[in-house]
Amino acid sequence: MAENEELTGPVSQEDIEAAEKYKNEANECFKKQHYNNAIELYSKAIEKNPKNAIYYGNRSISNLKLENFGYALSDATKAIGLDKTYIKAYYRRAAANMSLGKYKQALMDFQYVTKVRPNDKDAKLKYNECNKIVMKIAFEKAIAVEKKEVNIADSINLDSITIEDEYVGPSLEDGKVTLKFVTELMKFYEHQKKLHKKYAYKILIDVKAYLQKQPSLVDIKVEDDKKFTVCGDIHGQYYDLMNIFKLNGLPSESNPYLFNGDFVDRGSFSVECIFTLFSFKLLYPDHFFMSRGNHETLDMNRVYGFRGEVTSKYSSQMADLFTEVYHWLPLAHCINSRVIVMHGGLFSKDDITLDDIRKVERNREPPEDGIMCELLWSDPQPMEGRSPSRRGVGCQFGPDVTAAFLKTNKLDYVIRSHEVKNDGYEVAHDGMCITVFSAPNYCDTMGNLGAFITMNGKDLKPNFTTYEAVPHPDVKAMAYANSVLSMLY
Repeated sequence: MAENEELTGPVSQEDIEAAEKYKNEANECFKKQHYNNAIELYSKAIEKNPKNAIYYGNRSISNLKLENFGYALSDATKAIGLDKTYIKAYYRRAAANMSLGKYKQALMDFQYVTKVRPNDKDAKLKYNECNKIVMKIAFEKAIAVEKKEVNIADSINLDSITIEDEYVGPSLEDGKVTLKFVTELMKFYEHQKKLHKKYAYKILIDVKAYLQKQPSLVDIKVEDDKKFTVCGDIHGQYYDLMNIFKLNGLPSESNPYLFNGDFVDRGSFSVECIFTLFSFKLLYPDHFFMSRGNHETLDMNRVYGFRGEVTSKYSSQMADLFTEVYHWLPLAHCINSRVIVMHGGLFSKDDITLDDIRKVERNREPPEDGIMCELLWSDPQPMEGRSPSRRGVGCQFGPDVTAAFLKTNKLDYVIRSHEVKNDGYEVAHDGMCITVFSAPNYCDTMGNLGAFITMNGKDLKPNFTTYEAVPHPDVKAMAYANSVLSMLY
């Protein structure tokens, strides 16, 4: 944010005109989905004229597009402070709050708009949809108290689920995932077919049972002459996931993988992605690894489509079981005691050790601060020190923070994901912090490449493979996302 945004003195006509020029240029960048450039230009407009609410409102929606929810929230609030009649700013603040799972705060903004515009049908619709979510969450909490947190995995009677004669899809063999099953499943999914719910439930129950025995930080051993692959966010882009396997080979005992969180949400083939990944986890438990991302959480799944997709393709009970399974996903992995991999990043406190991560009680939704939260949400920054997160959750950490963490824990470098990168990856902090993002043309709009990292056990030197998006069936990204959010974006 520009330093002189808070100036209150008079703005010259020359500055007003210059600001409008920057805004118009920013608008063109926004139309082309060049959101970082748009933010830079809106910031220049604000420097010239910090009294125009629209500049903050436009920068807010640009930050929303980049998932900088904290910045989007701040900008929308500034816009409202400058112009209380600027309705778009209320919507953008509501979108930021919804994106952070703060539905009650979002509802307050919708409520305000309906009061000042009682005849606005669109405002009423948004209010009603948001209110439904708030009421549903309150109901779910009340039911959970009544049921005393029923264990869904234990409550499912697989024997009572019948497989109909007309089902022609892949079948588990003696209740087990086999290579034949996974191979058939991937082809089945490519033709937009649905795995039978009996097998789907069995996979989830078995994965949960396995993950419950795992530590919060999993140690991985890669032999000197063996290859190891790390992939970043997949976000429900099933056909791009298949392309990774085409480029790099199917997972196997001789071709191990680590998928670093955010397997689901936004992309509309999240069910297909997660069942494929979970099947490989069961097939090769010691050679296929999965970290929890910030989207393997209830709040994100409510908003960004995964719960909607699971409920549409199966049932709300299965959506609840997914939440139960996600609670047990490991939070980080350490390769050969030299490279640490987590979805988000490092910490707001110094001297965090690998043992501190191992001790985290992960069977829950992530808290709003602390080690678990930061592993899922934090981001690197180029400047030294730490800053409040632009996302509104976690923190931003500089190269000095990374260097100190690596030194304390005798590590070589960090791999994390969590951020779209134009080239699919980014090497930062003098090579100490690498971001890998594996969902190309993210949300069908961003135009970025995807990437994955390969290394051998001997030197653990990261090698990058990049690729473009491949075609997928005509089901748009965010097709199952909460309807309010799609209206706001």
